[in-house]
Amino acid sequence: MNHQIRYAVATLTWILISSSLYKLHRRRAFSLRLRYQIQRGRGMTLLCVPLVAKTVEQMTADMAAAKASGADLVELRVDHLSAFLPGRDLPLLLRDRPLPALVTYRPKWEGGEYEGDDKQRLEALLLAMELGADYVDVELKVAEDFVRLIDGKKPENFKLIVSSHNYQKTPSSEELGSLVAAIQASGADIVKIATTAVSVVDVTRMFQVLVHCQVPMIGLVMGERGLLSRVLCPKYGGYLTFGTLGEGKASAPGQPTVSQLLHLYNIRQIGADTKLTGLIGNPVRQTKSHIFHNAAFKSAGFDAVYVPLLVDDLTAFLHAFSSPDSVGFSCTMPHKEIAVRCCDAVDPIAKSIGAVNTIIRRPSDGKFVGHNTDYFGAISAIEEELRGSQGQGKEEETASPLAGRVFVVMGAGGAGKAIAYGAKEKGARVVIANRTYERARELAKQVGGQALPLSELENFHPEDGMILANATSVGMQPNVGETPLAKRALGHYALVFDAVYAPKVTRLLREAEECGVPTVGGFEMFIRQAMGQFKLFTGLEAPGKEMRELMMKYV
Repeated sequence: MNHQIRYAVATLTWILISSSLYKLHRRRAFSLRLRYQIQRGRGMTLLCVPLVAKTVEQMTADMAAAKASGADLVELRVDHLSAFLPGRDLPLLLRDRPLPALVTYRPKWEGGEYEGDDKQRLEALLLAMELGADYVDVELKVAEDFVRLIDGKKPENFKLIVSSHNYQKTPSSEELGSLVAAIQASGADIVKIATTAVSVVDVTRMFQVLVHCQVPMIGLVMGERGLLSRVLCPKYGGYLTFGTLGEGKASAPGQPTVSQLLHLYNIRQIGADTKLTGLIGNPVRQTKSHIFHNAAFKSAGFDAVYVPLLVDDLTAFLHAFSSPDSVGFSCTMPHKEIAVRCCDAVDPIAKSIGAVNTIIRRPSDGKFVGHNTDYFGAISAIEEELRGSQGQGKEEETASPLAGRVFVVMGAGGAGKAIAYGAKEKGARVVIANRTYERARELAKQVGGQALPLSELENFHPEDGMILANATSVGMQPNVGETPLAKRALGHYALVFDAVYAPKVTRLLREAEECGVPTVGGFEMFIRQAMGQFKLFTGLEAPGKEMRELMMKYV
């Protein structure tokens, strides 16, 4: 009966809270949890390192590594230990631990490794509590059994986490709310819900639940599309987030490393007022943008975080992330051209190009405005290299060295359009070479140029001194052995440019250099367009030196 009463009260509380306007109550809910955190000696989301070692010795060593990494606590996933014996192993793990410990003994039916009897499992967790564990995590399905087991034995500073995991999807906000109520009613000190992101938009439902929850809550969305939920925990008042010690040491899909959370995403500086930016694309795993954008924000004192955002449906994404918490987004394949239609307004240059690589949320009315900084990044880098190779000084920079030259663009996608438009503006004679000839002809018509099937480019050399620009993804990691044009054709060009920046030196660039042809890599285009994006995001001049140094280090 007590459980039914608690559940009814928790459900009614959730209904009342959920009926409130999200934006109105976000700060109040955050403040309630922040006061709780300050009362227990912290004013921030805790950073927990999950430990999944197979031996007690390795798990003990990993605890020391977690301490050195800057973590606040560790999760001892004892279900991962080989031949785990609670009476023997728990004292060794808990006696002289360097950090507070959360003990989890996850069964197979909830995504863990344990396959034995639940009664023995719960008794092991009881022992962990008695040996001084700071937290124990039990699943909602067995929470009542464990609460009865610890009745009257619970230490004053011990906290019980009751968890629910969904490895298929993220339920609706209403279903998540009912789940929160059920976990609260079970006797939990801390609510934990982990779901799976089918879409990055799923993360917003978890955020909504977090800001409405009036008790400490861990709310995370698993998988690559759920990364945002792990990074933005402090913004929405999440009790803790997980960061691993390194690759292959995750306890759930999509966990970043503790080093990334601390030093890449600057999670200690994230709060209720932190703005969201990021790279919209599919895929985004190869991006380096978050490395230097986050460093640039920190250098400039701009309160924002930049996160890779694996987006399938751009329209749905913009609708879901249209709040004032977002300042804008970088946009890459395959969304650059779609973004022209999805934005509320488009800068004239971007409209002419037909592609958007930066989307800014206009503060005055909340509208999304599309821009393109790709063309400037590529063209300015090519011009600078040409001037240098021709021995031109600053006084000769009034006329573009591209004027009158044949400028061959490989690729008719977003990057190809930007480069073709920029070359045309500088007076070049543009030739578009594309695998699909119809797309080449369409772009050539737009810029007043010539179209060519990519298969014919090898024999295309009407004159020497041409410029070649690769705007395809050929040669990008992991396919570094590929090239869009045979080496024997490169000698007819005065400069070869490759928009691919990972790897820094592609096969195309390497073979051009072997032919004695000056080259410009995608690094230059990338850094220059990023500096343009930074200014659009912040209204400030980009810290170019810091951004360039980071790019040199990581690309």
